[in-house]
Amino acid sequence: MEKRESMWEAYRRRGLSRRSFLKGCVALTSLMGLSTDMLSQVVEAAETKPLPVVIWLHGHECTGCDESFIRSAAPLASDLVLTNIALEYDHLLSAACGEPFEHHLEETVQKYWGQYILAVEGAVSTTDNGVYCMTGGKPFVETLQKVARGAAAIIAYGTCAVSGGIQAAKPNPTGSGGIAHYVGAKQVIEVPGCPPIPEVMTGVVMHIALFGKLPTLDAENRPRQFYGNRIHDTCYRRPFFDANMFADRYDDAGAKAGWCLYKLGCRGPETYNSCGNMRWYHGMSYPIQSGAACIGCSNVHFWDEGASFSDRLPQYAPLVDIDTIGAAAAIGTTAAVAVHGALSVVQRHKRDQEEAEEKGQVEHK
Repeated sequence: MEKRESMWEAYRRRGLSRRSFLKGCVALTSLMGLSTDMLSQVVEAAETKPLPVVIWLHGHECTGCDESFIRSAAPLASDLVLTNIALEYDHLLSAACGEPFEHHLEETVQKYWGQYILAVEGAVSTTDNGVYCMTGGKPFVETLQKVARGAAAIIAYGTCAVSGGIQAAKPNPTGSGGIAHYVGAKQVIEVPGCPPIPEVMTGVVMHIALFGKLPTLDAENRPRQFYGNRIHDTCYRRPFFDANMFADRYDDAGAKAGWCLYKLGCRGPETYNSCGNMRWYHGMSYPIQSGAACIGCSNVHFWDEGASFSDRLPQYAPLVDIDTIGAAAAIGTTAAVAVHGALSVVQRHKRDQEEAEEKGQVEHK
């Protein structure tokens, strides 16, 4: 087997400077959520490790995850594909097609057996032997199982690959589901979202590429550095939530003033993702910042929760219930979030009690 070039060699082949290479390593270190103390290790890995071979399969989906991926800003998707990984197979990003392309997939699997990273986008369709999702003339489930057997690591990109996505919405006529049940005992890195944040997708694959191991995962097999906080905890509207200031309609004064959207169905208190701190399109914005409530697209079965996305979480009640919801979702992941929520409730109740006492003293006088 011929020697595969490293990331540094790929930079030199393209005529890029050492400075550009080091800037790319700095960006990757930050993107992967690593301390700056790890920069030297990232540089060393980028200089010596061969570019990882990546096979990207598409199942039952809308290709939105790929569309999100190509909008990655740090690094650019073009830099990632041309200098950071060796992408051998991807329907959307490949010029090749048809029978020769499928033959190339077979050759790649055989040539790099046990070495390649398998990225999967889209659900697995099982009804009627999987005929509702065919790739290369075969049911997708067959292709997935064959390629998964030789993968060194498997990444499920998007809620479709993680838990079935919109295809699995009731009544789920195609029998769609996540890929984890169809790849044997192999660990699957779950990267949910509809679609996931592009820089999150990049950060996960590069962590495996540079360190040869999986990133730290939570209880639901999600990369902890990207799914360690609730949207609720990183939301800039959180002070309004703590102050009991909620928008009742999308066109009322509260909504225009940026008040909390919880009563309009926001799933932020139970949704784990990096939208609030990484945001989208070069960090420009995310749904809540644009005035829309979080629909919890990184949650399992988010499309079947309630009659509509505008339904509130379990009946709007004392605010302690909201933090309880978050605490339940955080079991085995981030206990600190629950502690923070409990402290917030205590502080809020104490404040309300003090205000009531002051009011009573004024009325008594």
